[in-house]
Amino acid sequence: MLARGSATLVLSPLVATAAFMGAAILLEEPRLLYPGLPLGIAFFFLLVFFRDPDRVPGPGIVSPADGKVLEADPDTGRLTVFMALTDVHVNRAPLDGRVVDVVRTSGAHAPAYRPEARRNERVETLLETAVGPIRVAQIAGTIARRIVPYRREGDRVKKGQRIGMIRFGSRVEMTLPKRARFIVDVGDRVRAGETTVAEVVRDDRR
Repeated sequence: MLARGSATLVLSPLVATAAFMGAAILLEEPRLLYPGLPLGIAFFFLLVFFRDPDRVPGPGIVSPADGKVLEADPDTGRLTVFMALTDVHVNRAPLDGRVVDVVRTSGAHAPAYRPEARRNERVETLLETAVGPIRVAQIAGTIARRIVPYRREGDRVKKGQRIGMIRFGSRVEMTLPKRARFIVDVGDRVRAGETTVAEVVRDDRR
């Protein structure tokens, strides 16, 4: 399955490759095959990048992104996941909830794996959930220059449901309420909508 809105971009190199191959055969001109090689490579790269596999949500709060955990800070409640070019770039809801706000903020384009990337261009989605507010920030990187949110204010989402995509390498930050406790560490690999990254701590005072 391809990410929403990516079919034209992914299939364009394939169509162009087929056109060059057809022309090479009809005109008996092998040199027309040469442009098809880089176009074919581009097709396979885009096919891998824009893949969007189905996921089965795990228990608790799940990761909003595929990639490597850069930060899981219990003091701030912030989880940061870096998405390399080879990771799936479709982002997902960490828990059932309602979209309270979606805000796009312009900024820099520092490499997504660096701490200063927090000042980069971003789209922040605030979710109202049963455990409290959860903020998911899709952050652009040096190569990633387009953030595509799928949800709008007022939408209801299910855990693991697709909420947006960042094109070509980036990071996602999620801020959880104090009732949540991380069960992943820096360096762990996680999968969006599937890997449990935090559990909710019961409040026994109630």
